[in-house]
Amino acid sequence: MIRIFLTGYMGAGKTTLGKAFARELNIPFIDLDWYIEERLHKSIRELFIERGEASFRELERTMLHEVAEFENVIISTGGGTPCFFDNMEYMNEHGQTVFLDVHPDVLFRRLRVATQQRPILQGKTDEELRIFIIEALEKRAPHYGKARYRFDAGQLESRRQIADSVQQLRNLLSI
Repeated sequence: MIRIFLTGYMGAGKTTLGKAFARELNIPFIDLDWYIEERLHKSIRELFIERGEASFRELERTMLHEVAEFENVIISTGGGTPCFFDNMEYMNEHGQTVFLDVHPDVLFRRLRVATQQRPILQGKTDEELRIFIIEALEKRAPHYGKARYRFDAGQLESRRQIADSVQQLRNLLSI
């Protein structure tokens, strides 16, 4: 039985690598944020606004526990998921956890072009975005560091790099 949780900051490549890895293993891929949106018929942004962060994080934990019961699956978590409650410990108990580690400069480059899709980043200057990323990574490092595996996901820019990363991840997890 395969159950893999991909964690990491926004822009780390959890969805990109997760989808490609799931295709390689011929198993389903679940993005936890998408799962929540489908279940509640609202965007993550709407849920955050309506419920506030504390209530959203409780909902996220409930949905994490739900998808953690699925078998033969790759699950991409939200960037903050490992940082609340006992979520990281729970994922470690229920599957293999992989922290997609990406240098802040690479995250900046990836997120700079996606600021319109990510409300939390809108309106930030380049310098503000760099500082935002670095500070968030520092706060989250203790949580991300609890993952069983650390994987350099800095090379996901082309199909070749994604395919190479899938093979490296497969080797790392001995699958």
